[in-house]
Amino acid sequence: MKKLIVLTMMLLCGMTSAIAQKPAEMKFEKASHDFGTFTENEAIQSYTFTFQNVGESPLIINQAMASCGCTDPEYPKTPIQPGEKGQVKVTYNGVGKSFGHFRKFVTFMTNGNPEKVKIYIEGDMEAAKQ
Repeated sequence: MKKLIVLTMMLLCGMTSAIAQKPAEMKFEKASHDFGTFTENEAIQSYTFTFQNVGESPLIINQAMASCGCTDPEYPKTPIQPGEKGQVKVTYNGVGKSFGHFRKFVTFMTNGNPEKVKIYIEGDMEAAKQ
């Protein structure tokens, strides 16, 4: 009987500690990047954002959705362990797009808290000088 009580207590303690774990959390070093001014000759711009899983569970990025087809996110497909850093590369393709200021975002769907995390890119594309 004692063994059954001890086993039950161990099981309850194990479940309590698993529930008490802080969920994964994707925290970016910086959540926006400004490309500044560039010409249509340099219409493709990329920037790599760095983030860290500041939670206590592995972080899984399920999906990355760009605000338009001109923005392409690349993100890790494997879990990021607690305390580890990861990178996402965001590329803006301004070929054939209107000149002027743009501001785009990428939304990451994760298993963490919060489930949705956004980062932003912006810049000004000008016509090439003749």
